[in-house]
Amino acid sequence: MSTTQTNEAKFFDLHTTGIGYLNRIREVKPRGKSKPFMAVAVAALRGSSDDTEYSYIDCNVVGAEAEKLIRRSQAAVDAGKKVLVSFRIGDIWADSFTYEKGDKQGQAGASLKGRLLFIGWIKVDGATVYEAKPREVAPTAEQGEATPEAPLESEVPSEPVAEEQPKQMPAETAA
Repeated sequence: MSTTQTNEAKFFDLHTTGIGYLNRIREVKPRGKSKPFMAVAVAALRGSSDDTEYSYIDCNVVGAEAEKLIRRSQAAVDAGKKVLVSFRIGDIWADSFTYEKGDKQGQAGASLKGRLLFIGWIKVDGATVYEAKPREVAPTAEQGEATPEAPLESEVPSEPVAEEQPKQMPAETAA
């Protein structure tokens, strides 16, 4: 956990890091005056590599660089390719809902949500197509502490190689 200070307000940041597969990349257009935003479901890997389990986290994509990388990955995800990323997700929270369709109609459910902040690398069907530059650390004048500077560039090519397909998120749990 880290803290961020902004004009007398203090925020506590909860960051989760890991690797996972990208699913359901989409642009969300809220009703009203809110601006459209990119969203993605990350199937985060956990457990033994012999018996991997997935935690699905539905994320708003935050930041221009993360959004650019997600947009470049969309064609590969839409084509059914396996897009594996290292990620940093901020401020994960649980959201409850009621199933509206199917066998579970009327039953309560929950999903994890968060903000996709950073992508460290991207592999499409096993081939590395993006890797972030090493982070530089610069001290801040006010606090004298180290602050990472966000580096990123590169593109996701449209035609990579092949590997095992991840389990897909059930349609009725999609938010």
